[in-house]
Amino acid sequence: MNSTATDVVILGGGLAGLSLAIQLKQREPAIGVTVLERRAHPVREAAFKVGESTVEIGAHYFANVLGFREHLENEQIRKFGFRFFFSEGRNDIDRCTELGVSELLPAPSWQLDRGRFENFLGEQARALGVDFRDEAVVRGIELDEKNQPHAVSFEQAGESVTLAARWVVDAAGRAGLIKRKRGLAQPNDHDANAVWWRVDGFVDPDQWSDDPQWLARCVPPDRWRSTNHMCGPGYWFWLIPLASGAHSLGIVCDAKMHPLETMNTFDKAMAWLHEHQPQVARSLEKPEHRLQDFLFLRHFSYGCKQVFSGDRWALTGEAGLFLDPFYSPGSDFIAMSNTFICDLIGKDRAGRSFAPYAEIYQQMYFSFYENTLTLYQDQYPLFGDAQVMPVKVIWDYTYYWALLAPLFFGRRLTEIALIGKLRPQFLRGRQLNLSMQALLREWGRRNSAPLRPDDRFLNQYEVDWFHEMNRALLDELDDAAFMQRIGDNVARMEWLAREILGRARAEHGQIDGYGLDELLAGSESAEISLASFWYADAA
Repeated sequence: MNSTATDVVILGGGLAGLSLAIQLKQREPAIGVTVLERRAHPVREAAFKVGESTVEIGAHYFANVLGFREHLENEQIRKFGFRFFFSEGRNDIDRCTELGVSELLPAPSWQLDRGRFENFLGEQARALGVDFRDEAVVRGIELDEKNQPHAVSFEQAGESVTLAARWVVDAAGRAGLIKRKRGLAQPNDHDANAVWWRVDGFVDPDQWSDDPQWLARCVPPDRWRSTNHMCGPGYWFWLIPLASGAHSLGIVCDAKMHPLETMNTFDKAMAWLHEHQPQVARSLEKPEHRLQDFLFLRHFSYGCKQVFSGDRWALTGEAGLFLDPFYSPGSDFIAMSNTFICDLIGKDRAGRSFAPYAEIYQQMYFSFYENTLTLYQDQYPLFGDAQVMPVKVIWDYTYYWALLAPLFFGRRLTEIALIGKLRPQFLRGRQLNLSMQALLREWGRRNSAPLRPDDRFLNQYEVDWFHEMNRALLDELDDAAFMQRIGDNVARMEWLAREILGRARAEHGQIDGYGLDELLAGSESAEISLASFWYADAA
């Protein structure tokens, strides 16, 4: 058995592991980084992995922190935002409520062909001097707690190797090597399932209508570049284009409302689509959309008891925790965990005390996870409600752009002193969100006969303050201006919350405000946030 040594060994050479290796080498070219990946590289494009849609934090991480914007612009697909159709059982998509943007918002995001992107990341890692070993199967992990090197044993090309490393990072996805070894698995209360597949060719929603007015809503008329969501009670169906010339498709659903057994084969999934999204089903039956793969996953959401350790190990990506594919937060959480891990390793290599930071960063990371989980828990019944769900989407975006996204864009994720000063604002934002999610759930429950989708186009691009919150992510601010921005963003949340509460009560009398009345007491009303048609003229 051969023995060798490195500074950091990363278990898993997927999106999380390779991006972490690159980030480490870019920060400190002299650091020794070894990546162990069980798959052979290069991998196939298209039908490889899901998690293709990025949002602002993850997109900023890949484009600006790692510096790969040129690849994203030239080799991937610029995303035309999220788009939602409330189209349960409908053939006439152009007569259903549509929520999305008519033009690109300023802060960019992309659709990732995961095979193409991970091949690119592998090449970049090797070019930076990362020891990237594919077809390497990890056989054992021994984590030391006495400041001595850890040991990782693996097999590659019939040879057994033991690797000594000061740091071990598990980026092996759901295999969760360290999680299993340490008994760190932690369930959550979000019970949802998913099935997904890829087909040849692009599925273009603009082919679902010949109405020139509907087709002219978007400039350019490229709805196909959006992450398109076809929404109904208890579920959503995704359509994501991939640069290799394929389309990614998936059903994500509340386990109680849509049992996995009704869709866990391709034939069952197509039958389910014919019932719930017949227009989409007919489009997919065209001969040019040859099936590439089909997979399913039961109860995909989970937490983790520990992700960062003062004993020089960490978990990133799905090796730690996973929320839900709705709003595409996966790459966001990779970006944040990798940034925390790089900072911990950097402090250790500089001879600084890093163990206390491991605990602080973990508390922050778990807080981000728990706050984001509230956007999903018990919310799937709302997904077919064309009155409440568009309001929820606007609220959820506002919360994301108000606090977490500015922190990452502003490169302040590890600035503990500044974050401490902003703690009251983050706590208030959290309280507002918890109350709002409860209110939205209650509003949906009271809508015993949900609004039938109509032909409204709820254009986020034309909501001036919403458009500006997205653009403002790109601002370079000093600390004083940054703190002012966060305060202003929380005030924006209060403004919107007051309006939504009023609209809910206009519909349902004395609906419980779930603490919003107390939170908003004394705050001033402002001009209207959303025009009345956003609330389906509920007044």
